[in-house]
Amino acid sequence: MRLYALCDQDMLEDKGISLEEYINIAKENSAEIIQYRNKNADIALIKQQLINIRKIYDGFLIVNDAYELVEFCDGVHVGQEDLRTIDKDPIKAVKILRSVIGKDKILGISTHNKDEVLQANEMDLNYIGLGAYRATKTKKDVNVILGASLDDIASESKHYVAAIGGVTKDDKFKNVDYHVIGSGLVV
Repeated sequence: MRLYALCDQDMLEDKGISLEEYINIAKENSAEIIQYRNKNADIALIKQQLINIRKIYDGFLIVNDAYELVEFCDGVHVGQEDLRTIDKDPIKAVKILRSVIGKDKILGISTHNKDEVLQANEMDLNYIGLGAYRATKTKKDVNVILGASLDDIASESKHYVAAIGGVTKDDKFKNVDYHVIGSGLVV
């Protein structure tokens, strides 16, 4: 199992743990990637958090949505809705985003079904997040639970696949490269 740790600011506050504590837990679990997600803060605070993470973590650091801060990390992850704020055509949106962040940065997007995975195959991405695998307390607006079908859908991707949504370290997949785990690391 390869770990992609999701460090969500709301989850940190709900669990009463510091950013540093979470990063250390992720490191203890051999996280190859950490994504920092903060849906409620201004850009200045997100930038400071990325700088703080970089001081104690030397793996791949991804920022959620805030692509204007990509210089402070290794890449960016955006959801389908966030792509639509860039352009109504997701393929064009990824081209625009890639031109903004550059070829040397990691770019990942969320996918939720086979059609989105097939469309992602036409995009210049490094990975896709696929899910939700199961219901999760971290993200409350999940509409689709893929369950066992996630692994079959993952087989359609030409990119690395990161399983998202209620994934645990013990879950077994054949076609998934990364287990994305957020609050599950601090049980």
